[in-house]
Amino acid sequence: MRKSNIKSIKEQYKIIDDWLKHRLEHILPELMKREKIDMWIVIARENNEDPIFKTLIPALQRSASRLSCLVFSLDDEGLDCISLSRPTPLLDKFYRQEWNVKEESQWDCLRRLVTEREPLKIGINISDTFAPADGLTKSLYEELANTLGEPYKNRIVSAEKLSIGWLETRSSLELKTYPEIYKIAIDIIEEAFSLKVIVANETTTDDVEWWIMEKINELGLTPWFTPTIDLQRKGNENNRITNTVINHGDLLHCDVGIHYLGLATDTQRLAYVLKPGEKSAPTGIKEALRVGNVFQDIVAENFIAGCTGNEIFNASLREAENREIKAMLYTHPIGYHGHGVGPTIGMWDQQGEVPIRGEYPLFFNTCYALELNTTSMVPEWDNKEVAIFLEETIAFTRKGVSYLPNRQTELYII
Repeated sequence: MRKSNIKSIKEQYKIIDDWLKHRLEHILPELMKREKIDMWIVIARENNEDPIFKTLIPALQRSASRLSCLVFSLDDEGLDCISLSRPTPLLDKFYRQEWNVKEESQWDCLRRLVTEREPLKIGINISDTFAPADGLTKSLYEELANTLGEPYKNRIVSAEKLSIGWLETRSSLELKTYPEIYKIAIDIIEEAFSLKVIVANETTTDDVEWWIMEKINELGLTPWFTPTIDLQRKGNENNRITNTVINHGDLLHCDVGIHYLGLATDTQRLAYVLKPGEKSAPTGIKEALRVGNVFQDIVAENFIAGCTGNEIFNASLREAENREIKAMLYTHPIGYHGHGVGPTIGMWDQQGEVPIRGEYPLFFNTCYALELNTTSMVPEWDNKEVAIFLEETIAFTRKGVSYLPNRQTELYII
């Protein structure tokens, strides 16, 4: 994986800005209609930004400027995207500047705008459950309520579902490019799981983790969590051995996630280190991976628009049990954030229904980290139970589940 495969910063920022313009024009109006909110107010302070605010500004803007305020007003004529922030040419391509700093304060400008528009529902970013939808601070909320006064402060509602929709919905442009983003992550993993990086009986799991970190940094990318490498070994019951030397006959597992073009990836894949004289992995381990793929298919088949995360979880585990597959499911939304918002489909430490977050429904044009594991007995390892930890970034559209662009069906061989 070479840096020449990565677009220049100028190219990256243009793509991000093109996506933002497209999303403001085509996605946000539909979401506001769906959630019946005719005004959405997003306020942020510099160095303490609402997470959603950062997804609403051009790439070069980077942050709020002192106190920034964006207002989205929807009526029969369409969506008006308005900035009540300090004037900046960077925002002018996306927002109509409303605040005249010489004539009124920001808060007076906001009050005037709300009075002129007479919105029925004023959405703000407060949520008890979904962290990225809870970006309005207490002090800013109090200032907003005091500024609006009667009757408008009584029209304030949580924009939780609108915020989730904005964060989880991927545009056609983003979905077209996501496979390119994902391939970069896969290329890094494939190079890590090779003789270029791993020398049996010398290289440690920590060495590979640091190599991945260095490679991500070399490419000018950002990991959204620290990459991990662990392994399983014949004769050792631990299925997540860490901080150890990699030996011949080990089954390696990685967990890697990057950010590129504003979107996150999340991937777990497996590699086998050949013993001297071996030409392939033991048949039992290859069969275990096949069972893991079958469970992926089961979960994908249960991705049905309108179903909740809990319904998908229950149906998938029920079908796995019917097929005598020992499985765990803990799939999460992904997009702007690695652990995104949307329907939670099981949790690693809670293999059951998840309150509230698991009750959120599945919508089209959303992406997920299809994260799960299956456990199978491997005859060549004295019938040791081997865990197959898998995770692939997927898209869910009207065509169903699609991998970006593929999944692991064969072990990497080292």
